[in-house]
Amino acid sequence: MAVNNDDVKLIGAWASPYVMRPRVALNIKSVDYEFLQEQFGSKSELLLKSNPVHKKIPVLLHNGKPICESSIIVEYIDEVWSSSPSILPSDPHNRALARFWAAYLDEKVRAAPRAATEEAKSAAVSQLKEGMALLEGAYGEMSKGKDFFGGERIGFLDIAFGSMLGWLRAVQVMLGGVKLLDEEETPGLVKWADKFSADPAVKDVLPETEKLLEFAKILMAKAKPAAS
Repeated sequence: MAVNNDDVKLIGAWASPYVMRPRVALNIKSVDYEFLQEQFGSKSELLLKSNPVHKKIPVLLHNGKPICESSIIVEYIDEVWSSSPSILPSDPHNRALARFWAAYLDEKVRAAPRAATEEAKSAAVSQLKEGMALLEGAYGEMSKGKDFFGGERIGFLDIAFGSMLGWLRAVQVMLGGVKLLDEEETPGLVKWADKFSADPAVKDVLPETEKLLEFAKILMAKAKPAAS
């Protein structure tokens, strides 16, 4: 049920980790919303009108007013529906840490899978493993022995990182079974990933690995003619 009578719509696509972020945030806040899925390979007039600068998903429409960029949308949701469980940490230092690591994920981790040659794939695996090791350390520091980066509940960094879990699992298969989240090297993240994936706010919006692998095949097939 909605927490109020606001008109809330989300323009996005099921496979996008960035669209998943506001979906989880809205679920955490128990906000009812309409999910407007964009068709792969095309952009609707509503999207182009709502995000004329970047022309990208996700876009949150709150009473007709657009908010763009996934992290900004999550913060907006946290501020607007403030009476529900908080997503951003209340402590300024912890809030800054969560924003820092979320920016690190967007800058470093998401770029790694874009590799064509074997040499590039090897470099991508190294980059991803380095990122996971750093995040293992951050998890130990920020969780303080609790289940999530945000403590007892899913928080800002959990959403930022957790939205990538589906694709990380798919990339592991695509890179020949490489383990990016490993029981020996990243035991904390392995347990965290299981807890995050099973959370009621997450489990219905986290894409299945098999579906992502099929979607990746479509993307790669379309990319080949463009590359040639």
